[in-house]
Amino acid sequence: MPSALPEGDPAPADGALPSSALAELGARPFGVYLHVPFCRVRCGYCDFNTYTADELGLGVSRASYADQVMAEIDLARRVLGSEAPTVATVFVGGGTPTLLPPDHLARMLGGVREAFGLSADAEVTTEANPDSVDDASLARLREAGFTRISFGMQSAVPHVLATLDRTHDPERVPRVVEAARAAGFEQVSLDLIYGTPGESGADWAATIAAALACGPDHVSAYALIVEDGTALARQVRRGEVPAPDDDDLADKYLQVDEALTAAGLDWYEVSNWAVDDAARCRHNIGYWTGGDWWGLGPGAHGHVGGVRWWNVKHPVAYADRLAGGTSPALAREVLDDETRLVERVLLESRLRTGLPAELLDRLPGAEAQVPRLVDDGLVEPTTPGGPLVLTLRGRLLADAVVRALVP
Repeated sequence: MPSALPEGDPAPADGALPSSALAELGARPFGVYLHVPFCRVRCGYCDFNTYTADELGLGVSRASYADQVMAEIDLARRVLGSEAPTVATVFVGGGTPTLLPPDHLARMLGGVREAFGLSADAEVTTEANPDSVDDASLARLREAGFTRISFGMQSAVPHVLATLDRTHDPERVPRVVEAARAAGFEQVSLDLIYGTPGESGADWAATIAAALACGPDHVSAYALIVEDGTALARQVRRGEVPAPDDDDLADKYLQVDEALTAAGLDWYEVSNWAVDDAARCRHNIGYWTGGDWWGLGPGAHGHVGGVRWWNVKHPVAYADRLAGGTSPALAREVLDDETRLVERVLLESRLRTGLPAELLDRLPGAEAQVPRLVDDGLVEPTTPGGPLVLTLRGRLLADAVVRALVP
């Protein structure tokens, strides 16, 4: 598959974590990410670890996937032991999780609940394609405990969807949003992509308007990135479609930010907007603030107390390891304090809450850079002890801000 895992160090066969990592359990909210690697069609821009039916080997099927995940949940419970914290957030991503029967998703969520418990206000999200759910499946997912759903809308314009290899009818999006509301989901999110080859400013405006007409609680809008090894990258290399233009991407970011803000959705991360604090994705905030989570499924990443690991990528290898009583973890890395600090700066600087002053204090020379960043209009004027917060211009140039703080 196109995406590659880092090398890292070998992970132990039993999945054990160092005692230093386990000692940090409970210091931060604990989440579970569950990867469902199945798709009906491979989108040309996507480099996620996903597989169509034709790409799966013998012994692997959607029907048996829940059994394998349940086996990894049991392993996670053994590794984390009696001090494992209650799960605050669950995020089921893919792939297209809702290609699995809702009872299978319910069973896997039930496995997490039984092994660790869910907090009373747990946020439980599943991604879904608009054409992979109906009224009955949404009702079953809500009954099982899912509280939040994120629909892969991407665009409301047929020719843009075709370029992205998305197969859903854009007119279905408002219908499934309404069905999710009727089923009782507490939060509904829409994912959008801008900068697709051939997408005009008018096309993007139509997509934004269609998304807002659905009344979402949350919107994610991501610039199209041409990832090495994807079908889109090959098309760009052959000159069949143009590469995304940086100025066009910046214009479209400003366009979506203005429209969403006017509609009452405020940014809380560079690519994410929400109607209020409750609608912010707490699971993703856990990633951005150095939280702990266990990643279930092929290619899934986990992190506990400065130890990051990742599972074997292919579903066949994943199934084989679990069937043999072995951890599916392929490799891991133990992050030193400097690496953890740099990663926090890289991610937390993208948040509306800003980069905490205590982190700036730990970066040699960073404080001296702040006046220049303010003068350049990249960060808001700071107050003693206050966080460093990006301006709108700073959001467009977030990488430059990080490079100034971490040379």
